[in-house]
Amino acid sequence: MTLGRDEALHDRSSAMFEALNEYDFSYLWSWMGAPIIQTPTDIMATQEVIWSSKPDVIIETGVARGGSVLFMASLLDLMGAGKVIGVDIDIRAHNRDTIETHPMSKRVTLIEGGSVDAETVARVRAEIPDGARVMVVLDSDHSRDHVLAECRAYGPLVTEGCYLVVADTIVAHLPEASKARNRSRRLEPGNDPAAAALAYMAENPDFEVDPVLNGKLILSSSPRGYLRRKAA
Repeated sequence: MTLGRDEALHDRSSAMFEALNEYDFSYLWSWMGAPIIQTPTDIMATQEVIWSSKPDVIIETGVARGGSVLFMASLLDLMGAGKVIGVDIDIRAHNRDTIETHPMSKRVTLIEGGSVDAETVARVRAEIPDGARVMVVLDSDHSRDHVLAECRAYGPLVTEGCYLVVADTIVAHLPEASKARNRSRRLEPGNDPAAAALAYMAENPDFEVDPVLNGKLILSSSPRGYLRRKAA
């Protein structure tokens, strides 16, 4: 895709993303009444991969305010089947209430615990039916080592043709002084989700960056973060 090869435009996109951070751009949006903390581009991209790959189970690490798990649950509901497993080390009471009282709660399972803790991963695995198609979204602690540990823990659960989405790779494309790097905490260069995604693909050739989808991710918080599991 020509757009994906336009490096100058991607640089301008990153600069615009940095400027928009002054207005908390990703915090301005909601899905069916719940704050989603995503950019419209990523909302559309996630919708595309869910529709095209049709997962039965979507695992998301990092529940935050709940809008993202409810968004994906609503897509599965429209498709007539499936559930979202939301994993977070601390699901606050008001966020849990938002999710559990929402019409889409019927397709959401919440698991509280450290995302890479063996007990948490075991609980997640127990929620996946035999033969289910599985997609994973990693959007919790964005440090390189933590994201890489999540890739290693949850990547093997992703089924052929489905996606491992590594969120917030944008931080690798922003200047060190940028406030947009200040999400949950400041990340020094190389200590970011993009570095984790590259490291994971280097050790696991079953995954590849989807060139078509990633090629059009302008004004995205997760450029080159949509990894697809190849067919065997």
